[in-house]
Amino acid sequence: MNTVNHAQLEQATQSNGPGGSASYGRVKTPGVDTTHGAILYLESISVVFDGFKALNDLSLDIGVGELRCIIGPNGAGKTTMMDVITGKTKPTAGTAFFGQNIDLTKMQESEIADVGIGRKFQRPTVFENHTVFENLELAMKTNKHVKQTLFARLNSYQRDKIADTLELLRLMSEYKRPAGLLSHGQKQWLEIGMLLMQEPLLLLLDEPVAGMTDAETERTGELLNDLRGKHSLMVVEHDMDFVNQISQGGKVTVLCEGSVLAEGTMQQVQSDQRVIEVYLGR
Repeated sequence: MNTVNHAQLEQATQSNGPGGSASYGRVKTPGVDTTHGAILYLESISVVFDGFKALNDLSLDIGVGELRCIIGPNGAGKTTMMDVITGKTKPTAGTAFFGQNIDLTKMQESEIADVGIGRKFQRPTVFENHTVFENLELAMKTNKHVKQTLFARLNSYQRDKIADTLELLRLMSEYKRPAGLLSHGQKQWLEIGMLLMQEPLLLLLDEPVAGMTDAETERTGELLNDLRGKHSLMVVEHDMDFVNQISQGGKVTVLCEGSVLAEGTMQQVQSDQRVIEVYLGR
């Protein structure tokens, strides 16, 4: 397969005009106060649906640049927790803060995305009739008003940003390929790249390796480890081999019945008798 470098990509996509000035891979911005070292605080979160407690007094925090794995049985509250963080669901009780100063419970979904929280669902959502390059271009954090979108032109900084992301995703050689022709794993990587173009401080990834081949799963682990430290990541996953690959001695949180059952390294939670009984022993 032919490889493409930055210069070739720039020549193929040459254009002139105004562009954004946002930087890639920032962990902190002036709007989010992370001076205490944490990017996300959930405290005593409860969510009740028709008498059923989907979340029950849930508390956890995630550090700046941390990759946190979340595991647990179906119905443990993992999806509801991400819904609360992204504003899709409002908690019945408790607080959710982005940094020390941004109260997520008082914000709409679009506002939460704007302050730097990106979410990837299990099934990839890309613009299948557009090329890989165009998908990243459309996702770029710029003015999305109609006039600006119609007449937008990429400057050299923005082209370099897309090129860097293509290299990170190992999709540089596919940049002209329609996204609909990519493999399942490549579509997942492209969607992660689209989130990165929006410069999230915190990435929420829901079962990112579901349906992937072994080779794609391994490559996804390498990608997430590359992002560690540049972004904060919350990864919900059932594939324990994959969790072992990406946790790297970091903290793993086990949810059960809407609460934190256990936390620690993967080795510690795997040897926890309560975790074995409710999840790993199944």
